[in-house]
Amino acid sequence: MMNNANQISRSTKLYGYIGESAGSSRFSAVINKIFKENADDAMMIPMNIREDDLYFTVSNMRESHLSGAVISSEYTQSVVEILDEASQLVKRSGMCDIIYKEEKKLRGDLFSVRALSEQLKDLFASKIAIIGINPYAKAFSFLACGFNVSYFHDNLEDLMAFTEDVEVRDADLNRLAKGMNVDLSAYDAVLDFSDMNSLEMIEKLPKHNFDMKNEKQFSALKQRANELNVSYTSYDKFIDRLCEAGYRAIKK
Repeated sequence: MMNNANQISRSTKLYGYIGESAGSSRFSAVINKIFKENADDAMMIPMNIREDDLYFTVSNMRESHLSGAVISSEYTQSVVEILDEASQLVKRSGMCDIIYKEEKKLRGDLFSVRALSEQLKDLFASKIAIIGINPYAKAFSFLACGFNVSYFHDNLEDLMAFTEDVEVRDADLNRLAKGMNVDLSAYDAVLDFSDMNSLEMIEKLPKHNFDMKNEKQFSALKQRANELNVSYTSYDKFIDRLCEAGYRAIKK
């Protein structure tokens, strides 16, 4: 059991939180509070890692004292190539947000998109609009059972190829491009998984709007939600739920 001073002993399991600005995120502090509440001899350490140093840092986990690491949203795609083993969801989506070290091998999995799916169910959201075709969109599509999902992208051919890849039959495909006037208020939630610089073509948004970008990353959805005076939830605003899910993933 960790003592009140949060001292690390030889038996303490150490985990890293790897991100470009990990030290300014609440993630490590929140999950360490959960460790303490559950009397776990474990601690998460924020690790500020530049993109140029990511490969070296994660590769060296095999020989380090870390038992694993949580990966911040900006690096979830980059770490996949470093893994020795990966879950099917990681392989199919092309992203990884948690790494376990097992006998000096690194195994990757996903927990954040599952947490997002759980959050939407708690909000009784069923009609979902997904913008973009990146790995987050792929991962959510694989976990979208129970949701009525519509897909939006600026290129319909790429969108068709995406839905074929994620094996969505009779998908509701929609073009979303500059100069259009789009009303998304009929949806329960919008998930922006795009890299679009502007969402000015959206005239109305629903009550719930999410992306998985942290506060250091530019968010077109945040900008448009503020302009339309509706709620917006970023990765950082979602930290408490993510930490609960991350804790369960570490403990299982």
